[in-house]
Amino acid sequence: IDEKMMADYLRPLGYRTAVIGKTHSFKNRSTMAELGIDMTSELARTARSGGFEPYEHHEGLYPDPVLPEKQGYSDYLRSLGYDAVNPWDRCANSGIDIDGKLYSGWNLSSSKYPAAIEEAHSETAFCTQRAMDFMDETGEKSWCLHLSYIKPHWPLIAAAPYHELFCAEDLQTVVRSDRERENAHPVYQAFMQQEYSQSFARDDVRELVVPVYMGLIKQVDDHLGRLFDYMQTRNLFENTMVVFTADHGDYLGDHWLGEKDLFHDVSAKLPMIVVDPRSEADSSRGSQCEAFVESVDILPSFIEFAGGEICKERLEGRSLTTLLHHSGNESWRDYTISEIDYSDRGSRSLLGLEPYQCRGIMVRNQRWKYIYHQQFVPQLFDMENDPDELIDLGTDRQYRNICSDMKGLAFQWRDSLKRRTGMSYSDLEKLGPETDESHGIIIGRW
Repeated sequence: IDEKMMADYLRPLGYRTAVIGKTHSFKNRSTMAELGIDMTSELARTARSGGFEPYEHHEGLYPDPVLPEKQGYSDYLRSLGYDAVNPWDRCANSGIDIDGKLYSGWNLSSSKYPAAIEEAHSETAFCTQRAMDFMDETGEKSWCLHLSYIKPHWPLIAAAPYHELFCAEDLQTVVRSDRERENAHPVYQAFMQQEYSQSFARDDVRELVVPVYMGLIKQVDDHLGRLFDYMQTRNLFENTMVVFTADHGDYLGDHWLGEKDLFHDVSAKLPMIVVDPRSEADSSRGSQCEAFVESVDILPSFIEFAGGEICKERLEGRSLTTLLHHSGNESWRDYTISEIDYSDRGSRSLLGLEPYQCRGIMVRNQRWKYIYHQQFVPQLFDMENDPDELIDLGTDRQYRNICSDMKGLAFQWRDSLKRRTGMSYSDLEKLGPETDESHGIIIGRW
């Protein structure tokens, strides 16, 4: 409960903080109850959505007939005449053929059909409209909006015309090789055996589904354009920082995998576009930066933009201002880190692991990508000579020293994580023998 979220840092700086769309960040409800926190309070309400005001909290994870107590999007669809117990499932995420027959979007074979809903009523259009509603309602007050589009995401159903904008000929060449399946790493092998991976390993599935995935991306792109036009007419870009990023990629058949869980670049390397309205950023505007940036850098960047002081005792990230403003000659990161816990995945049972044995850490520097597994041999990829990550060198004796060095970086990172989070950095800096003596505490003097 004492872990601070993004909203917890920005709210004291005068910002209204809200989420529209999907978030899986929440505080422990049982601990809150034990502390005597009123579960009907504003604190409890925002704790269910990562500290953000749930302006339009929409998970989009509820198959028919399961439905949460309140689902604003489904209520919206009912108000438009979509008649179903769960219109999110039966309308927005079901396909419909020319005869009006419905096909569940949970089946990938249904992706060829348009959603049983008008595009203007789709989740992407709805979340965009709610973002504009939020900006209108907030007016001149400072705000931070976490606009979290659910698509592109399963169920992979797109409203017309986005379901047919692309075809199999538009696909990039799949990134995989037969060698990857021969004597595959145990963890990799277990994920390849999952149903979603076996489906996307099929060419016919990819040729049907991936164009729809591309259509869903195009739809987000179009609605962001709609949102940005709205912001432009209200001069909001003059003082608004915009960060476009994601929480993970999607394999879609690359490396014989589906979903998102492992560390190949198609999954772990994310887009990040930053628009900084400050004049100091003009020197870098429109440029591409190759530095190792991590998701944890976003919050300190926002705090600094809002005029706050970055919390040294808690935050692991670094403000991106140095990169955005081309200021300072200090070095950035020499390597980057990503982690996984797959204890809730089907791969765990295939591997015969206990829940606390399912951890992996990726360390990536300019040349190498090293993956440490708790119970298994490491993996190693030469990103210079094998950028598609098709040849695992983790068990090759020729690279033992490289693996050892990269494992050392993982330990270095783990050893550097913040520990004394309950005391401010500045207060900790002041502590010492002199502080004790000022309180009359004299230890060890002869």
